Amino acid sequence: MYHRFWVSMLTLVVGCISGVACADTDAPEVPTDVTYRSADILSEGTRMSAEVFMPSDSSGGKLPTIVMSHGWGGLAEHLRPDAIEFAKAGYLVVAFDYRGWGESDARLVVQGQPTRDNDGKLLAEVKEVREVVDPIDQTTDLLNAIHWVQGEPRCDKNRIGLWGSSFSGGHVVYAAARDPRVKALVSQVASLDSRWVLQNPLMRRETFRQGTARTRGELDYPKPGEKFGSLTGVPLLEKLMAYSPLEDIDRCEKCAKLFIIAENEELFDNNDHAVLAHQRATGVKKLAVVKGIKHYGIYGEKREEAQQLAIDWFDDHLKGKSSN
Repeated sequence: MYHRFWVSMLTLVVGCISGVACADTDAPEVPTDVTYRSADILSEGTRMSAEVFMPSDSSGGKLPTIVMSHGWGGLAEHLRPDAIEFAKAGYLVVAFDYRGWGESDARLVVQGQPTRDNDGKLLAEVKEVREVVDPIDQTTDLLNAIHWVQGEPRCDKNRIGLWGSSFSGGHVVYAAARDPRVKALVSQVASLDSRWVLQNPLMRRETFRQGTARTRGELDYPKPGEKFGSLTGVPLLEKLMAYSPLEDIDRCEKCAKLFIIAENEELFDNNDHAVLAHQRATGVKKLAVVKGIKHYGIYGEKREEAQQLAIDWFDDHLKGKSSN
């Protein structure tokens, strides 16, 4: 079964996908008990813009660390309310913009055939790929952010956690399945399976058509700012067909997994995503239901509740203490 949301959007053009960014646009001021700095992360040679938060203390000791990733069309600055609360709770926190989004540089694609000048330097016309939703690129960026944070002086390499929401709620499962250094994850209101692009005959044909056309140079990348339904950022459908963190959950046995769902989720069926992932998961796991909200309520009236659920989980599994 694919999402109810997909079904309704399919009647318009070719469909849509959940996994949205936080709705906040005004970033709060960083309080005095938290320090903040910007940083650069290289992901396959492309600079990503990152934001680093930590408690304002002078001890210089190692800190449990949380790497955060945002959802569909989001930016690192949208995660500041959560990052600040995590830092106040005693964590080193890193959020970043995916390649081609926000303050990050874009991946470059070569236009035509490169040439060399008299000095042997390679010359080519290039084009930026900006504001495209590519879960394979985004999860690569997340994995590279995990590598990067290992070099932070305050990072405790043995206590790394991941936090992701909506579309990136699947990214953190994907990354934890591939990097054994991840000891805990929080996946909230998560979309965990993008293979809906193959489940409807119309979508299947369109997905295959785009993949063929793009590889033959007949279809360009989507333009920056382009909409996909109501969401900013058009996906590469041929990448979505290969993306299903739900199938990675059994590789996360040694990672403590918290799935937070909205009781009245309207964008997809929880039973096909976080509930199913929780059922399949082995090892330490928990499913938490935030009562009385739809999808976006996790960023609104119940944001503080979701933050506390995450902090309690990370405290238990990165600090080794129980909140009970």
